[in-house]
Amino acid sequence: MTAGRRADARTPSSAGTAARRLLDLLAADSPAQELALEPARSRAGGAVPADVAWIEETTEVALSVRRVLDQYRRREAELVALFDTAGDLARLRDLDAVLRAIVRRARTLLGSDVAYLTLNDPAAHDTFMRVTEGSVSAAFQQLRLGMGEGLGGLVAQTARPYASTDYHADPRYRHTGTIDDGVSEEGLRGILGVPLRLGEEIIGVLFAADRTPREFTPDAIALLASLADHAAVAIDSARRLGETRTALARLEAANARAHAHSEALHQASDAHDRLSKLVLRGAGTDEVAAEIAALLGGGVAIHDTDGSELARAGTDPVTPAPASLDASHTEGRAVHADGVWTCAVLAGAEPLGSIVLTGRADLPEADRRLFERAALVTAMLLLIRRSVAETEDRVRGELLDDLLAGPASSAHWDGGSLTLRARRLGLDLARPHAVAVLDCQPALRPRLAAENARTARRLGGLAGTRHGKTVLLAPCDRPGTLARDLAADLARIIGAPVTVGAAGPGTGPEQHTDLHAEALRCLTALHSLGRDGTGADIAELGFIGVLLGDRADIASYVDRVLGPVLAYDTERGTELVRTLHAYYDQGSSLARAKDALHVHVNTVVQRLDRVAQLLGPDWNTPASALEIHLALRLHQLSHGTPGH
Repeated sequence: MTAGRRADARTPSSAGTAARRLLDLLAADSPAQELALEPARSRAGGAVPADVAWIEETTEVALSVRRVLDQYRRREAELVALFDTAGDLARLRDLDAVLRAIVRRARTLLGSDVAYLTLNDPAAHDTFMRVTEGSVSAAFQQLRLGMGEGLGGLVAQTARPYASTDYHADPRYRHTGTIDDGVSEEGLRGILGVPLRLGEEIIGVLFAADRTPREFTPDAIALLASLADHAAVAIDSARRLGETRTALARLEAANARAHAHSEALHQASDAHDRLSKLVLRGAGTDEVAAEIAALLGGGVAIHDTDGSELARAGTDPVTPAPASLDASHTEGRAVHADGVWTCAVLAGAEPLGSIVLTGRADLPEADRRLFERAALVTAMLLLIRRSVAETEDRVRGELLDDLLAGPASSAHWDGGSLTLRARRLGLDLARPHAVAVLDCQPALRPRLAAENARTARRLGGLAGTRHGKTVLLAPCDRPGTLARDLAADLARIIGAPVTVGAAGPGTGPEQHTDLHAEALRCLTALHSLGRDGTGADIAELGFIGVLLGDRADIASYVDRVLGPVLAYDTERGTELVRTLHAYYDQGSSLARAKDALHVHVNTVVQRLDRVAQLLGPDWNTPASALEIHLALRLHQLSHGTPGH
């Protein structure tokens, strides 16, 4: 569609109808053939030539969109298939089973008649047929290709993929009688081969072939190459596993010659297997701690780098001694002091935490090595957990930033898209949510942000930083309670006061910008009022909250301040509210109040005593009196009634 045509706001109705029909077809995922019929429909419908030309241009654009969508869909299906393939291969342990699975999946992914795999023989300097799928020729299944011979030999020699639309007629390859006879007997024409690469080493070639000429597209070549990369790793793993099994078999034979030594090795092997299974199963720190405690017959505690406990089994809370932890870090070994074994959990030289063993006065060398191996397992688990947490926190932080930016930040701000993004992270933004803004002394703000992220994961919310302040969005319909809990819990963790202002609840992405602004005003008010180290929402700031909140709930404020008195008057027909009006209007003078009410002064005293019983003995202190007087005025204004 031309720019001039796009700018024309007076598109004829027939052209507009055709454009709408094309969009509907795209939305319905109709095939390209259906889209291509639109110009013919328009001509048949009597469209003028100018409209027909415009519709043809629009159809070409729609077909281009259709092709892009098809390409994305096909690529997505291929990536899913590769992901499934990687999972399937990871579960296989036998080399033959791995090879058969690779060839079978290659044939399926490329839709070829035949798939096969050759492995390099370093001793014979050639590559030989190892596994085939769809092959019917015995001669083909027994082929050996010299380096540089045929298409496969050239791939094995150069480590580059090669494809031939029709191999027999392709002069680019060095044909030999043996290879040509085998390929002819199999009836192959179009052939694609890619190297099985392991680092810098080429271990074989993976092929897909058809019995008719076929032009292999770059996408097909890339797909088979990706599968080959997965396959090479799986083959290497299967080989290494076979070598490991062989080594274990030799070790068992040696154990049989010395019973006592074999028993110790058996116990160590059993312990290693148990820990390995935990790792393969994706266990957490709690399971690891319990398993290590069971293996070593003691109590185990795992701690983070800051000394906070991550998991504990079979022991009371215990903190690693700094001197022992430093020694273990330096020596790379478990250290014993004061009846406690301590081992630093490291990733290279980077400390990730520590693991402590209690209840064992001494450890034989085998048990000590097991304890140190447990620290390695723990390091791997903590690295995985940290990587996952950092990735998730980054994604959640980006979503929070977009939510708080609000519609005013961009003309393209889309609440529906944000809701979908949140749903993928397990958040339902239609539920009531509160926004909290947190602050502490500047030196501890990075620590506060990290702990806030942990809290967000625990509460099922989002965490991030905005305008230099730490922010939390969490499912909650009581923002004041959330603020107080955050202030108390995080202050205990970081060892310094944490001030929290909260706002909410809100039930949609478009509300979160205003909630954030209100929570920030609440935080500022807490600082100004000298309430550092506390948490509250606007409603809990009394009349200050009414002034600061742009969503002020007057009725709730009046009910919170005067609720018991209003209820008492309603239930008993008394005039406590009227008496309070008169009392404050007369400058808190009992004598003038009784004249205004036309009652005895004792009646005023009795009524105010009842107010004290309902509102508390400090109802007439300056701060409380200000709140009550304001609530009386707001109640009077909202109900349109005179004060007395």
